Amino acid sequence: MKTLGIIFGNLHDKDVGELTAVRSLASVPFGGRFRLIDFVLSNMVNSGITKVGIVTKTNYNSLMDHVGNGKHWDLSRKNGGLIVLPPYGDGDMSLFRSRFGTLKNIRQFISHSDEDYVVMSDCDNVCNINLSDVLQAHEENHADITIVVRKKELVNKKPRTIVTTDKAGRVTEVVNTDKASGEKQVFANIFVMNRQFLLGIIDNADELGYNSFTRDVLARGVNKYRIFAFMQSGYFANIDSLSNYYKHSLELLDKDIRDELFYRDGANIYTKVRDSAPCKIASSAKVTNSMIADGCVIEGEVRNSILFRGVKVAKGAKITDSIVFQGSVIGKNSSLHCVIADKLVTILEDRTLSGHETHPYFIAKSAVI
Repeated sequence: MKTLGIIFGNLHDKDVGELTAVRSLASVPFGGRFRLIDFVLSNMVNSGITKVGIVTKTNYNSLMDHVGNGKHWDLSRKNGGLIVLPPYGDGDMSLFRSRFGTLKNIRQFISHSDEDYVVMSDCDNVCNINLSDVLQAHEENHADITIVVRKKELVNKKPRTIVTTDKAGRVTEVVNTDKASGEKQVFANIFVMNRQFLLGIIDNADELGYNSFTRDVLARGVNKYRIFAFMQSGYFANIDSLSNYYKHSLELLDKDIRDELFYRDGANIYTKVRDSAPCKIASSAKVTNSMIADGCVIEGEVRNSILFRGVKVAKGAKITDSIVFQGSVIGKNSSLHCVIADKLVTILEDRTLSGHETHPYFIAKSAVI
């Protein structure tokens, strides 16, 4: 079935403000050599979606540099392929603030496409999901909207969209609340709609009084539209805070999680290929349970950590339970514990920096300490 993919690249930038100060959320580095957008892009490509629009808003230079013309995801095509959509559309010169505002801004792109279905996803969903199964369930249920949900143990902390379904999987209630606790079905911010049905909602939004997709279309539409839920049972991480970014990054040190995420059912996660030298580990180095990208030079100790490309760890330096982005340099006899160091950070000699696993210490891009 012909399907259009849409990725929201900036909707939740404010949730991880430290990492998105110089980039969009879609281009935040993750897992040593990947970006967050790699996961949703790979999911779409692995599911046979060959036309994907990425909606941008601000700080999107690094995103455009990363995705290029889409060739690393087999999306460099004469027809369809990868399209980066600018922040202004359809004559409206105001920046969108919500998912519904985004869809209004790209209405022309949607209407000029000829696909039957539209799959939409936020960029911060770290998972390996077969979207073909979601599309098949959508078609079999004769649904207007199919939303992907996951089971999650909640605490009274952050607002979540809780979904209740009947035995057939039809959605009977959608509630956005920060009061829920215990195991709940949570909206995963991935959904499928018939393209013409989506256009109808966009075109009639003002008349219907629609401003929010979750509140107005889902919550108010459970008795009006055929809305079904599809359960995502595999590994799923939602990057909605710096502490969650830290937690889910270090989960990749578990081989079972790593294998499920990157190689589930033979569906790989793809990224931009760079021609870098292999990692060099000196005789003085000690590396334990860590992910080390190519181009790194390690003379010190690295334990339970993730190092991106080109990181240099001097002799006597010690890195534990930390994440160090591309091109950073850790000086002699310095120590990092529960630290997230952005790109091109320089840690001078004899420095000691420490955070906590629930509140990692963040070092901004190009900082010298």
